[in-house]
Amino acid sequence: MRTCIACLLLLVITTTQAQDKPAYKLFTREGKGIDYTKMIKALAKADIVLVGELHDNSLDHWLELQVAKDLYALRNDLVLGFEMFEADDQLVLDEYLTGVIEERHLLNEAKVWENYKTDYKPLIEFAKEKKLPAIATNPPRRYANLVYRKGIEALQTLPEDAKKWIAPLPIEIDLTLPGYKSMGAAAMGGHGGVPANDNMAKSQAVKDATMAYFILKNRKGLLVHYHGAYHSKNFEGIVWYLKKAAPDVKIVTIHSVEQASIDDLENENRGAADFIIAIPKDMTKTY
Repeated sequence: MRTCIACLLLLVITTTQAQDKPAYKLFTREGKGIDYTKMIKALAKADIVLVGELHDNSLDHWLELQVAKDLYALRNDLVLGFEMFEADDQLVLDEYLTGVIEERHLLNEAKVWENYKTDYKPLIEFAKEKKLPAIATNPPRRYANLVYRKGIEALQTLPEDAKKWIAPLPIEIDLTLPGYKSMGAAAMGGHGGVPANDNMAKSQAVKDATMAYFILKNRKGLLVHYHGAYHSKNFEGIVWYLKKAAPDVKIVTIHSVEQASIDDLENENRGAADFIIAIPKDMTKTY
């Protein structure tokens, strides 16, 4: 009898230790688990899908490619948009997608991120294969830096040709939004020789406004946009600008978080987006 009990206990312990270890888990904004297929069906009904990623997370980038493939199977009018390409690189990006130039030209002449080959190349190659538009939506970083150093008014001094790479001026900024407010508070001590002010939040807002502007300008069918999670967290940032410019457009957001355990969505992560991807904290990083 004791032997049987010991064997049973060993079986229970072994089974517990051998449980599957999921690489991620999907949740609704309320924190309820949802399966991948249901999420894809919901995304396919949207006009714009905003994907807030963790830039260095390998699982995030793999999922982004899977979502693009599965949405394309349902919506062949797919358009992909990227924070990772600055708006003034659109010509070079288009030339690569249409086969006019080789990849080496794209890498040398566009301001691609250092993790392009591991993290964003698969999406660009998918767009190229399926002949999908890929849109560069981020303002040139030199202009975001100009706002950080000299304030939002400095954008008015740009030549007219330069202004076409940012959202139309003047750009409305609501510094009472929690995301910008917290960013402003964090910058109160000054940074990089810049006096303490709200220019950091304004610089972020210029990015959000510009990305929203190019999303709407290039929206044909279903546009899926990839950006850092902060840019659409809690339905602020890009979402705020999209809703102001096009209140009837149907937007669905995805937000990624890292947790020690992904069994349940932590309270602090609830409400951040329509769908939330919980990923183990020890997931492999790409840089």
